[in-house]
Amino acid sequence: MVKIAPSILSADFMKLGEEIRSIENAGADIIHLDVMDGHFVPNTTFGMPIIGQIAKIATKPMDAHLMVTNPHDYFQPLAEAGVTYVSFHPETVFHVHREVRLIQELGMKAGLALNPGKPVQDIFPILPELDFVLLMSVNPGYGGQKFLPLVYDKIKMLKDEMTRIGAEVEIEIDGGVTHTNIGSLAEAGVTMFVAGSYIFQSDHYEKQIERLRCSVN
Repeated sequence: MVKIAPSILSADFMKLGEEIRSIENAGADIIHLDVMDGHFVPNTTFGMPIIGQIAKIATKPMDAHLMVTNPHDYFQPLAEAGVTYVSFHPETVFHVHREVRLIQELGMKAGLALNPGKPVQDIFPILPELDFVLLMSVNPGYGGQKFLPLVYDKIKMLKDEMTRIGAEVEIEIDGGVTHTNIGSLAEAGVTMFVAGSYIFQSDHYEKQIERLRCSVN
């Protein structure tokens, strides 16, 4: 099943409530939250006060991608806000397994996020414990970047390892997703698709989301 997750990083923050309602009415499956602290990535976005306000409006599951140096500090507040999916970068913590378990104990789905230069094999030991893996197909920090095709090899290696060990883990992709590549990504095994500028830079959110869905065979 294809899940479309518009990233509100590309939304108009002057009318964020309206934007969230619009993308939900347009057929979004998930609300994607890019949380950046200006340390792990060269940009800052928003923290818990904004997420708390979003939670009051959103009716779709929320997906928080933590691009921060202290992800542990966010887990409890995200759970209290009702977030469904939480991913963090494994290099930001000392004990990856412990943090994954904590997210799950708080009632959320736990994922690890991998930058383009991070080998996917690094997470194979913990893969059976994960609910999903977020593969970055751009270098994180800014929206509107072009898709990096090298992610296809990472998807294949991840799928091969999942098959070998019998793990059921969803694959999420973030960065440069459009109607031109979503079909091949879905065929490769991706089920969750983050799209920011592709949706929000259009005047017709519903048309863009439907275009993504129709491009998956």
